[in-house]
Amino acid sequence: MYIQSAYAVSPQGSFSELLESPAQYRGDRLTCKEPDYSKYIDSKLIRRMSRIIKMGAAAAMECLQQANVTMPDAITTGTAYGCLADTDQFLTRMVEFKEELLSPTAFIQSTHNTVGAQIALMLKCHHYNNTYVHRGSSFEAALTDAIGLIGEGEAQTALVGGVDEIIEKSHAILSRFDLYKKDGDTANLIGDPEKGTMAGEGAAFFLLNSNREAGCLAKLDAFQNWYKPKVPAATLVEDFLKRHEAPAGSIDLVITGANGDARYDGVYEALKQSVLNAIPAITYKQFCGEYPTSAAFALWMAAMIVSTGKVPGAAALAAPKRVLVFNNYKQLYPSLYLLSAC
Repeated sequence: MYIQSAYAVSPQGSFSELLESPAQYRGDRLTCKEPDYSKYIDSKLIRRMSRIIKMGAAAAMECLQQANVTMPDAITTGTAYGCLADTDQFLTRMVEFKEELLSPTAFIQSTHNTVGAQIALMLKCHHYNNTYVHRGSSFEAALTDAIGLIGEGEAQTALVGGVDEIIEKSHAILSRFDLYKKDGDTANLIGDPEKGTMAGEGAAFFLLNSNREAGCLAKLDAFQNWYKPKVPAATLVEDFLKRHEAPAGSIDLVITGANGDARYDGVYEALKQSVLNAIPAITYKQFCGEYPTSAAFALWMAAMIVSTGKVPGAAALAAPKRVLVFNNYKQLYPSLYLLSAC
């Protein structure tokens, strides 16, 4: 399975910015640097779209443009929260207008599958289209579906994405659960001995191809995810690498999902001291923040690292040819990705 192209709308403007001068944030969240949407979306549509729809559509369109593909054989999308801004708008108006004389627009655009549907409408794509809402494994479910479609010969190319956004009300609600630092700083987020992390958001899309095409970014050698596994993370990693005949010594770089929350980061440290010992390791959530589909950002970053040979924050590291990504959202949804150079 090959990643032909990939693009992310994130708190970092681009991979070049990530390498040269990553954006720094203070407080309790990171928000996306949004592109010029007029490059991807008709101006008449832009003003009717909420932010998450614009982010997802722009990421998908840029991904397709990079690969010079006009029509994918399938579209799968993962999102945990869906279109929060439209949901908030609809519920607010329902209260304000006492459930009378309501415009259906906000309701129609508040459903979780709006991003995938809008991409299909823009492309005039009548092929397979599915959205997965599985909390911390939403993106992984979308990726699993796409890999299955390609593996069974139902598709040759599949557009796969993970999207989630922050809005004021949802952030205020989540903050009540003591999830975020009030005075966080991305410059020293990882390794902070206090509890809490910094919220994030983003949209990342990938064009998967069963064939190796010119200019492909990386080969996705293996991928697996779990829900509440009954064995330690080290066992999951060991079994994964053994099953796919990838000894730890063959891996040049590990990207972990440590997020600066002392309650959860011990798992990643234990891995680095055991099965992944002596392998260079970096983290990614100081660049995008914590959110349920952040693994999509990690996969984008890993694909770009394998493609360019450059590692954010580790300029002295030799160009990695094989990268392992391990994320475990809230210690409930572990996932592993193994990529190699094309």
